[in-house]
Amino acid sequence: MTHKAAVATGLDQPLEILDIGIDEPHAGEVRIKMGASGVCHSDLSVQNGTLMSAFPVVLGHEGAGVVEKVGEGVTHVKPGDHVVVSWVPQCGECYFCTRNQGELCERANTAMATGGLLDGTYRFDLDGAPLAQMAASGTFSQYSIIPASGAVKIPDDVPMPVAALIGCGVLTGVGAALNTADIAKGDTVAVVGCGGVGLNVIQGARIAGADRIIAIDQNETKLAMAKQFGATDTVNASQVNAVSQVMEMTEQRGADVAFEVIGLQQTIDDVITMTRRGGQAILVGVPRMDVMVQLPAFMGLVLQEKTVKGCWYGSSNVHTDVTKLIDLYKKGELKLDELISREISLDEVNEAFDAMKTGEIARSVIVY
Repeated sequence: MTHKAAVATGLDQPLEILDIGIDEPHAGEVRIKMGASGVCHSDLSVQNGTLMSAFPVVLGHEGAGVVEKVGEGVTHVKPGDHVVVSWVPQCGECYFCTRNQGELCERANTAMATGGLLDGTYRFDLDGAPLAQMAASGTFSQYSIIPASGAVKIPDDVPMPVAALIGCGVLTGVGAALNTADIAKGDTVAVVGCGGVGLNVIQGARIAGADRIIAIDQNETKLAMAKQFGATDTVNASQVNAVSQVMEMTEQRGADVAFEVIGLQQTIDDVITMTRRGGQAILVGVPRMDVMVQLPAFMGLVLQEKTVKGCWYGSSNVHTDVTKLIDLYKKGELKLDELISREISLDEVNEAFDAMKTGEIARSVIVY
């Protein structure tokens, strides 16, 4: 069986739309006919080398589709079920999964490292040669085979483009606010970086009960969107010093909780600085390997009693959190349709990457 997929053939190379082969699902796997896939900044991070990967590789990790076939032993989904793809297929059995830290699943780490599935082997091929898939997902493809533990069943009435976004940007952003951070009602929250994930951090902070949400970016279009998602204040960091502005807005204390959602050295430093004594600095953005967190142990942490905390996949348990997010969406408390800037075809994926680099959009979504 062959089908179309967007393949990254090398570092910094445009994606190529190629005919690729696909195997049958093995035990504990499912084959999905993709319905939609978001184009996420992490896809760009693989293309430009920020995230390490084997090449060639089918990109895409934020997707949803319909189960076509299940492998031996799969019982929680069946052909015809609608599912969200989890790019961290959480086994539910390893050390971390049994401690409610499924986002750190040991088996999922193996798949991420190899570019294959949980056993380290491949289900895609290109001209007969094994072809990697990003994060055991490979959603820039008409069909994909993923670990069954990464297929999260959802109601059939959830639109595919909306369901796709839940798989990464929404789980990561909303989860950062609701799971990773400890936001108390009445808190002041600062969010540096108002792209797709940052907008979800903002609405997660709103849902958590933050009283004031300060959105910080250099792009006025993003800041305007941040207002729609719950920001009470905006700061254009290209015009003013963001740290000074946040300190001025908080009587020189700093934010109770501050999120970095870009992954740059300067913005990471800024977020830690703008966090008040006793507050939390949450690092969500994906940085290059040479970016460091450097703080004086006494003056920077002990005396300040700050918490600097990493966030991976919104500290989410996909088997429960996807359902919670869909419930919030159906109640009108979680904005998802508004995240979709444009719907595109697979052939337009390179244009979506270009649009993402300009910062003018929240999400492009491939609709199959």
